[in-house]
Amino acid sequence: MTWSLLAHEPETGSFAVAVTTCALAVGASCPFVRPGVGAVSTQSITNRYLGPAVLDAMARGLSPAAAIEGALVGDDGKHLRQLHAIDSHGRSAAWTGQNCVEWAGARSGTGWSIAGNMLSGEAVIADTLASFLARQELALPERMLQALQAGEVAGGDKRGRQSAALKLITTEDFPDIDLRVDDHANPLDELERLLKLWRLTRAPGLRNQPSRAHPSGSTNMDAIEANWRRQGLDLKFRR
Repeated sequence: MTWSLLAHEPETGSFAVAVTTCALAVGASCPFVRPGVGAVSTQSITNRYLGPAVLDAMARGLSPAAAIEGALVGDDGKHLRQLHAIDSHGRSAAWTGQNCVEWAGARSGTGWSIAGNMLSGEAVIADTLASFLARQELALPERMLQALQAGEVAGGDKRGRQSAALKLITTEDFPDIDLRVDDHANPLDELERLLKLWRLTRAPGLRNQPSRAHPSGSTNMDAIEANWRRQGLDLKFRR
């Protein structure tokens, strides 16, 4: 009932998951990312414990294929699961249980992986991949959403549409981008609108946020107030 795209961008160290489905709040259950380690999406009859388990295994040096195999050993419902992962070497792998609802399947390559179930047909995966490989002029988040839009045009989730999410991480312990559309008639369109807002209002300030390199971030009140004024906000700290 879901399809998702995982990607790794070695130039920036980014790991990202873009996902959409005809179910409520897909961003709360499917995508997992960890800096320096990789990205995972756990879907179909979702077992959220599989995401961290695969990331833990890849952090120990296992390949995505071995990490997925190990995570599924103790899962009595593996025949119902769909799970795919990508690591810091660009290696990717996927599992689709034998009882996932048709159409279900995956395609994985260096730096990317696409998996889906309960889709209108194999063309959803094929067209998602074709768009992702073709639109390399776009920044990674926009490129991923355009790819999902291509899959939607090809038929998408055969039940319809409801939610979508985009999660991207680089160097910090938390995502740079964590956007969710939990319930919407056109979730991918709404997610694209939110990404444009993120570009305008959140991305410019990331360099001033607390980080591993600068744990306190920017604390200059005059600079912060000046930035608020540039945004048209009449706000001041208490002095």
